[in-house]
Amino acid sequence: MVGALIDHPAVRRINFTGSTKVGRIIAERAARNLKPVLLELGGKAPLLVLEDADLDEAVKAAAFGAFFNQGQICMSTERIIVVETVAEAFLERFRAKAATLVAGDPREGRAPLGAVVDRRTVEHVQALVQDAVAQGARRLTGGEAEGVLMPATVVDGVTSGMKLYAEESFGPVVAILRAKDEEDAIRLANDSEYGLSAAVFTRDAARGLRVARRIRSGICHVNGATVHDEAQMPFGGTGASGYGRFGGKAGIAEFTELRWITVETQPGHFPI
Repeated sequence: MVGALIDHPAVRRINFTGSTKVGRIIAERAARNLKPVLLELGGKAPLLVLEDADLDEAVKAAAFGAFFNQGQICMSTERIIVVETVAEAFLERFRAKAATLVAGDPREGRAPLGAVVDRRTVEHVQALVQDAVAQGARRLTGGEAEGVLMPATVVDGVTSGMKLYAEESFGPVVAILRAKDEEDAIRLANDSEYGLSAAVFTRDAARGLRVARRIRSGICHVNGATVHDEAQMPFGGTGASGYGRFGGKAGIAEFTELRWITVETQPGHFPI
């Protein structure tokens, strides 16, 4: 059915929001038809906490970014990259915040977190956490799921050999990566095939902008959460997060054809 829609001559543009795996399939089919595609795909958003960050603000933004809607947002904070000199101070506050984010029946509305979409999500997230712990990471918060109810889970000491380091979880789990310094934090942020959203926390706005420019992502917020969207802003990513932009003038440009039309008002002069 989707293939028929892509192939049909009446369809002039294709837009897909979803997984990178399916996005690749759609892009390949559209390419055979020479049709433009706008893809908004997965993410592994990093939130950088530099040594001069306001830790209380960073904790609030990280908790919101990681666990809002149970982490089931393409912009969700999947990696918190914290500079080693402030790591313990940040984690003490962040762990306390995450421990309050218990899951409950969303129909009752009494808990900050609700249900994930299905049991497959639970199994996927649990497998990522178990793999990380088996390789030396520490689970700071979280526990066993009750059906599709999963508590906020924080895993510290995540390194590149662990699946949680690179794979999108799309659930209520966040990986803590420790960086030596600013340069190392940028390196870790860019060590991903994804490039949708990112955030940098520092008290120095000029420094924040400088770091933001070096992060490979379609979106980066200085002293704000990775989960942030505005209708007038160009929303979209790079790499495995897709291409094209929604929002404002950028969104209009994606779904229209730029044309050149002339009208001659005098007799033409031609060389032949």
